Amino acid sequence: MAHAGITVFAAASTKTALDDIAAAYTADTGQNITFSYAGSPALARQIQLGAPADLFISANPGWMNVLQDEGLIDAGSRVDLLANRLVLIAHGTAVPPLNLETTDLAGLLGEGRLAMALVDAVPAGIYGKAALAALGQWPSVAPKVAQAANVRAALALVASGEAPMGVVYATDARASAGVSVIAAFPQDSHPPVIYPAAAVAGGNTGEAKAFLAYLRSPKGRDIFLQHGFGVPDQ
Repeated sequence: MAHAGITVFAAASTKTALDDIAAAYTADTGQNITFSYAGSPALARQIQLGAPADLFISANPGWMNVLQDEGLIDAGSRVDLLANRLVLIAHGTAVPPLNLETTDLAGLLGEGRLAMALVDAVPAGIYGKAALAALGQWPSVAPKVAQAANVRAALALVASGEAPMGVVYATDARASAGVSVIAAFPQDSHPPVIYPAAAVAGGNTGEAKAFLAYLRSPKGRDIFLQHGFGVPDQ
C-alpha cells in the first residue's frame, strides 16, 4: 500500500519523465509523490508565498538562486539535476528541417505565430529569446510571437496547429507525436539549459532528499536519458 509522501513543484518540461520515475518510485518504496507542474517563476512565487512544497525542480538556476537567497530551500541539498537542448518545432510529422542562421524565420511564418513560453519570465522563453537574438532573428520575429504560460502550453499550441512553429526543449518535442523538430538552436546561442533541484526549507526534507537521490540513481538517470534529457556528471 502506498503511503503519504511528498509534493514536488517541477518545471512543466519535466512532466513526462517525472511521471514515469514517480511510478517506479512508488512501486519500489510505497511512497506517493504529488506533482505541481508549471512554469518555474510561477512555482517559485508559490513557494515564496508559503505553498506546501517539499522539493523544487527549476528549469533554470535563476529562480532557484532567488529562493536560496531568501533561505527558502535547503542549500545543502541543491544539485544540478538535468540538462536540455532548445529546438524549433513545426506542426505536423514530416516537416523538412531548416537552417536557423540563413532562413528568414519571420518571412516563413507569414501570418502565423511562433509559440514560446513567456519570453521575459519562463526559462524556455528567456533562452529562446536569447537564442533568436543571437541569430539575428528576434527583431523581425518578436511581433509574431504567441506567448504561453509555460513551455508545455507552447508545445500544445503547435501540436494543435494553432501556431505553425514554436520554440521548446528537445524533450518536449519528443513528448508530442504531432510536431516535427526542424532545427536545433546552437548551444552557444543561449545560456546552458540546466535544471537545479533542491529540498524546500520547512518541508518534508528527509523524504524530499530520498526522492532526489532516487532521481539521481541509475534507474532515475536511465529514465531521464530515455526522455532525451542530459544528466550532468555527479
